[in-house]
Amino acid sequence: MWTKLIDVLGKICVVYDNLAKIGERKRDALVTIDMEGLAKILDEEQLAAAKIQKLEKERGNILTELAKNNPAINDSTKAEDFYKNAPSLAIEKRLITLHKTLSKNVDRAVKIRDNNQILAQGALDAVKFHLNRISDAAVEPTYSKKGGGIVTHQKNFDFKA
Repeated sequence: MWTKLIDVLGKICVVYDNLAKIGERKRDALVTIDMEGLAKILDEEQLAAAKIQKLEKERGNILTELAKNNPAINDSTKAEDFYKNAPSLAIEKRLITLHKTLSKNVDRAVKIRDNNQILAQGALDAVKFHLNRISDAAVEPTYSKKGGGIVTHQKNFDFKA
């Protein structure tokens, strides 16, 4: 089971690294306003997220099995303490290395995602501003009951004549 855990953690590390690389390509697509490229990147992102979900479920199952075989392991056991229960020092060191690599990859992917969200929001705000300027209408930041945006039009004429 421990070797399966090492294998799954290694795969999760690789997928998060790939997700960070996808995020970097997404940033480039957002900056250059490459909508076709962005659509492809979003599909890749969804596939990576599905892989992560599958691997995390597998990791959870392995951890459950290991917990059944070792009464010292429970839900509140920290990763460092859990790795000390490994059958050999080499496996413990490998798990610790994978844990650190995974933490770095996740942090990198989250940072890139957050930066991309800021870029996307800025692009949407710019589009909204220009649409409002062209149409003399304002799209409110709230939504109607049917899910569409609330649009208010300025009156361009004085009806007090």
